[in-house]
Amino acid sequence: MAIQITSQREEKLKRIVALTQQNLSIVLENVHDSHNIGAVVRSCDAVGVREIFIVDTNKAVQEKKRIQKASSTGVSKWMVIHHYNDLIECMNAVKSKYEFVFGTHLGSESKSLYDVDFTQSMALVFGNEHAGLTDEMLALCDGNFIIPQMGMVQSLNISVACAVSLFEAQRQRINSNSYNEVFDSSNPLHMTQYNAYLENQLKSKVSKKRYSKNDLRN
Repeated sequence: MAIQITSQREEKLKRIVALTQQNLSIVLENVHDSHNIGAVVRSCDAVGVREIFIVDTNKAVQEKKRIQKASSTGVSKWMVIHHYNDLIECMNAVKSKYEFVFGTHLGSESKSLYDVDFTQSMALVFGNEHAGLTDEMLALCDGNFIIPQMGMVQSLNISVACAVSLFEAQRQRINSNSYNEVFDSSNPLHMTQYNAYLENQLKSKVSKKRYSKNDLRN
C-alpha cells in the first residue's frame, strides 16, 4: 500500500527527524507505575528524545503488562522503546550508544543538575518510585546528579524529575545550537527515522480503517 501524506505532514515529520537528539536517552529502572512511564515518554517526545530503555528486574513478568500499557500511548509510536529484564544486558546496550551514563541519586559526590553538561552524549537514569536506583545500577553510572530543591520534602515524582532534567538538557542544547540541524536525505540516520515514521503513518491509517469497519458491524 502506498503511503500518502500531505506536504505539511511531510515537512513536520522531516522537522521532527532533524530536531531529534540522537545522543540523548532515558533509562528507567524498575519504574512500575504506568502513568509515570507514560509521562516520561511524553516528556521525551517534547524535547526530541526518541529512544528509551526500560529495565525491570523486579517482578518483570507481573509488571510487563503495565509497562506495555504505558508505552502503548499515542506518542509511543514515534519512539523506540527497549524492554529488558536483565540489568547488565540493558546497560551494555546503553553504553554501546551513549558515552556517559548519569543517574539521579543523592550522594556525597552528586552534582547539581545545573552543573552537568547535557550537551554530551549521555543517558539519564531514573529509578523506582520508592527505592530509587539499585546499588547495581549506581555502580554502572559514570556519575550522579540531584535537582536542587528548597522545600521540606526534597522529593519529586519520577516523571516530574525526568521532565525537569530533560528540559534543562534542552535549554543547554538550544544554547549550543544542537536543535539547528536540518533534514538531510543523504543522512542514513535521518532517512531511517523518516521511513519508520512513514510506516507508522500507514499502520495508523490501516488501524483506523479496521476500527471503523468494526464500528459499522456493531
